[in-house]
Amino acid sequence: MFVSEKKVEIRYAETDQMGVVYHANYLVWMEIGRTQLVADMGFNYAGLEEKGYLSPVLDLSIQYKKAMRYGQIATVRTWIESHTKLKTTYGYEILHEDGSVAATATSLHTLVRKDNFRPYPLSKVDPEWDAKYLELAVIK
Repeated sequence: MFVSEKKVEIRYAETDQMGVVYHANYLVWMEIGRTQLVADMGFNYAGLEEKGYLSPVLDLSIQYKKAMRYGQIATVRTWIESHTKLKTTYGYEILHEDGSVAATATSLHTLVRKDNFRPYPLSKVDPEWDAKYLELAVIK
């Protein structure tokens, strides 16, 4: 299984009054993880947008396991859970420096044209990218 990793230094602004990372920041880290995964595979998400496509989130599931705090370094692990003609599911683990799991998650995305927001197959936009996703998907 191909897993991308990205380290994120937790900033004070990402914490709440209790000094714990505010839950919505994990979503930002997941986006950072997806972007890193795409780059690690040799592709560029911004290039899709330049061609007139977006990849909105259709569904998101996150399980918080162990709080993270200001000053820690989070490691965001990201992989392709599944990939079909119109939908891609990404898997995530967000880890503490000692390797313990802070959160696990999945996000479901589709590809749409900017001009009409209708779903469009990645295979028609970038066949090489689509083939790589199919190759690396955990669930075939």
